[in-house]
Amino acid sequence: MRTHRKASAALAVTAILVMPTTTAFARDGSGLVKAEGWFAPPSPSQLSNALTYDVTKVPVGSRVSVVQQSGESDGGGDGVHAGEQADGAATTVLLRVSGLLPDRMYGAHVHTEPCGRAPEAAGPHYQNVMDPNQPSTDPAYANPGNEVWLDFTTDAGGHGTAESRHDWRFRPGGARSLVIHEHHTSTGPGEAGTAGARLACLTVPFAPTGTEGSSAGPSAAAPDRIRP
Repeated sequence: MRTHRKASAALAVTAILVMPTTTAFARDGSGLVKAEGWFAPPSPSQLSNALTYDVTKVPVGSRVSVVQQSGESDGGGDGVHAGEQADGAATTVLLRVSGLLPDRMYGAHVHTEPCGRAPEAAGPHYQNVMDPNQPSTDPAYANPGNEVWLDFTTDAGGHGTAESRHDWRFRPGGARSLVIHEHHTSTGPGEAGTAGARLACLTVPFAPTGTEGSSAGPSAAAPDRIRP
């Protein structure tokens, strides 16, 4: 079953999220990657690591923080079948935002490329097992077990949090941003994984921290064996 709960449930994780850093890289198998920023519109002179493409829905100056933690699986994550796991590998991604519109639903996913001046620069969703047909809208691939979905609903103050946990790790260089979308993610055939317009983007150096070489490759499983 997919775990998707507020980060405030874990005090240690909350403490990490509010640390006053800009971008942190996992080193020496530390199991932690962090990126945060204050959203700004794309600029010809300087490109921020946190970009808003819709200043009405994601206002300039609103804040985003993403933490990736890697460790050993306890079997409780967004698992797929055992052939796609990597000997106890586990990845947790946590998202926190503030300054967004109050009481509003947003979608959010991990994408394959860094943020750019155009929303499309972030590429497609990261998939543990890659759909050979892109854009991917097949629920066999576009599901919260094979991708990283971090949909959230803001509170009355414009704050939101989300968590997604998986029994696999990112491929090296395969996941490089977090994109906030217009609405929660659809799941039906032909629209699975879609969440409307790309509103904002944070460049994140996601990494297969922890056990070296633990990520499953594109051919790890047949599509009919992937499940949310």
